[in-house]
Amino acid sequence: MSIAGNIQGLYEGLPAGVKIVAVTKTRTTDEVLELYRAGHRIMGENRVQELISKREELPGDIEWHMVGHLQTNKVKYIAPFVGLIHSVDSAKLLNTVNKEALKNKRVIDVLLQVHIAREESKFGFSVEEVRELASNFSPGEYPGIRLRGLMGMATFTDDSEIVRDEFRYLALLFREVSEILGNDGRYFDELSMGMSGDYHIAVEEGSTVVRIGSLIFGQRG
Repeated sequence: MSIAGNIQGLYEGLPAGVKIVAVTKTRTTDEVLELYRAGHRIMGENRVQELISKREELPGDIEWHMVGHLQTNKVKYIAPFVGLIHSVDSAKLLNTVNKEALKNKRVIDVLLQVHIAREESKFGFSVEEVRELASNFSPGEYPGIRLRGLMGMATFTDDSEIVRDEFRYLALLFREVSEILGNDGRYFDELSMGMSGDYHIAVEEGSTVVRIGSLIFGQRG
């Protein structure tokens, strides 16, 4: 099936209101253009350098999301235009995004990445750190960011029950943090979880944003 057919099929299978971020990592500009011509506008990249080069080559109305690990020294390169950063995984990075947003006279939407997987290699805040950050969060201290929600990556495993438990746990934390934030969390409405191999489970457990690559573009060669 074509890229256009793939994205249409995904939309038809998702509940209303669930957004698809098309992960364009290692994909050519021609492949991304094919998706663009099919009407899709939200693209995600894992690496800053690839994000910048694709943005320069592709139509200006694409909404670019940063979905991969982000180093603090790279924030300045994407701060002028990034639509949403899914992978804010430390207080230091949160402060850097706030600072760079203010330099660009912008407010940048961010998600807090939570470590829910069994692999130690995955990045993210601990659950306790997220609770503490939410308890002390004041929008006035972060005029350059809008705290939009949480992001998490499940354990890479064929055991769907492990994956489901992790997504369910993150969804519970999402609701808990929303309650902690109260009115300070009035923009807190996005739960980014689920990729090509597990997005069905993520959506069943409450995901509002899925990050899909191979199901749209096909397996990488």
